[in-house]
Amino acid sequence: MKATSAPSAVRYAIVPKSPAAHLFEVTVTVSNPAPEGQRFTLPAWIPGSYMVREFARNIVTIGATCRGRKIALDKLDKHTWQAAPCKGTLIVTYEVYAWDLSVRAAHLDDTHGFFNGTSVFLCVKGQEHAPCEIDVLRPRGAAFKAWRVATALAPAEGTAALDFGRYLAVDYDELIDSPVEMGTFVHGTFKTCGVTHEVAITGPVPNLDLDRLLRDMKKICEAQIRLFEPGASSRSRVPMSRYVFLLMTVGDGYGGLEHRASTALLASRNDLPVQGQARMSDAYRGFLGLVSHEYFHTWNVKRIKPAVFAPYTLDRENYTRLLWLFEGFTSYYDDLMLVRSGVIAPKDYYELVAKTVANVLRGSGRLKQTVAESSFDAWTKYYRQDENAPNAIVSYYTKGSLVALALDLTIRAQTRGQKSLDDVMRALWQRYGRDFYRGAPEGIAEDAVQPFFEAVSGLDLSEFFATAINGTRDLPLATLLERVGLTLEPVTPENGHPAMGVKTAKRGEEVTLAQVLDGGAAQAAGLSAGDSLVAIDGLRVTSGNLDKLLERYRPGDRVTLHAFRRDELRETSLTLDAPEVTQYRIAETRDRAAAQRREKWLTA
Repeated sequence: MKATSAPSAVRYAIVPKSPAAHLFEVTVTVSNPAPEGQRFTLPAWIPGSYMVREFARNIVTIGATCRGRKIALDKLDKHTWQAAPCKGTLIVTYEVYAWDLSVRAAHLDDTHGFFNGTSVFLCVKGQEHAPCEIDVLRPRGAAFKAWRVATALAPAEGTAALDFGRYLAVDYDELIDSPVEMGTFVHGTFKTCGVTHEVAITGPVPNLDLDRLLRDMKKICEAQIRLFEPGASSRSRVPMSRYVFLLMTVGDGYGGLEHRASTALLASRNDLPVQGQARMSDAYRGFLGLVSHEYFHTWNVKRIKPAVFAPYTLDRENYTRLLWLFEGFTSYYDDLMLVRSGVIAPKDYYELVAKTVANVLRGSGRLKQTVAESSFDAWTKYYRQDENAPNAIVSYYTKGSLVALALDLTIRAQTRGQKSLDDVMRALWQRYGRDFYRGAPEGIAEDAVQPFFEAVSGLDLSEFFATAINGTRDLPLATLLERVGLTLEPVTPENGHPAMGVKTAKRGEEVTLAQVLDGGAAQAAGLSAGDSLVAIDGLRVTSGNLDKLLERYRPGDRVTLHAFRRDELRETSLTLDAPEVTQYRIAETRDRAAAQRREKWLTA
């Protein structure tokens, strides 16, 4: 669908000026600059990735002209500039270094270009709500003739779909919330509930089964639309008129970042389906979980938001204690939607939940930090993890997903199946999300969450919130799963070797302690993260033989261990622990009544 161009106060142009040098050139044209001198800022972080990244550091050169004459452009702080007073049109031109192959920033070489607006588009202060025009220009040279453009931005009149040219944004927020991919990508489409979804895949993927990929993605998207809008049959009930998946494939990579009508994905090309291969690989299942996660954010965080995100303040951290709701609940529904859509079988879903349980129970940080605290500390702890992270923090993603699972099963049990977490999510959507971009934006306040959940479910959830969200006790998942005819049990490793209570990193033949876990043998023996193992009982330790050496011992055996700390050789005695429980198993019982409750849960 094309949009009609209207006079805009702010016009942008971006061109891959030098793919070899990884430089975009950007111009910002302001027809009505502030008479006292126009200020410009670049965001310090990108919504969805809660870490200050200082995108302004990638601006290489910058200058300003007014009516064709150079004027002063003073830098006021790390990401703010002010132009001298200007009577007439003001143009700021700058170069951006783009060499971050991730979903968070910008990347440019002779194979493709990608950028998030937060990395490349200066904000014209005081004119954030003005409409924007963006000229996306082709790089110079015959080598780039076949390049195309993929973005959720609306093309202006005269710009064909997938072509370079002019695109429109209703304001600066939409501009920076609409990433752009350019290159020779594979392009596919599917339609569900009246909405066209596009998929642009950058990077070589031999024997890609595009038809299967589109078919599976369509099932997932439709299941999510119908969760929030059960009667959805036309796009009038869906929060976007068009949606775009931008997928960059690499040899080894994984990540995603949500936007209001698109998502940027990074994945290994080996994660994608191969023609003629009917079996679903674990890697492909994981990729579909990523797709499901980012698509669910279309509702949960892009429109249903914490109050502090409505609107975002992009020059500094925005603290909230609710990321367990917006990331954790999304992490619960991403895999649940795979089974509800029929893309995976229930047994595959049980395996995914069991892995999450093992992941959470492995770290003692879960007994020290609540998911509310984890949410608040995302900026300083979760996104800046160090070697002590397992001992100090819990993930609002993984434990947050188990909180959602526990709450869903609790509501179902206490209301005898009359209510569920689905009802809560739909109510959040109707109250806070459905009209978010149509009027004054409003997010949910932290102290409103529990009362809202209680009002929808009809339950007193004070104990649940106190223990699961504001407490550190382990969740009663085994009891709750039993209600739907499932058992949760630890798996004792077969022929597992004794444990030292560490996570190791291997570099060539060297074995280094990456993490030393609380209460483990290594910590008791005085070992620390960064120590390099040399020998156990006089036998050399290498990356290839550590497990085999440990297999010769039993829990409780005492060994002599040599290790280097920096350049100092240390000797210590270590008493080996029992093998670590690193896996859990979820299995179905024969309880018929419970099976009916389980089917309702997994097919809602």
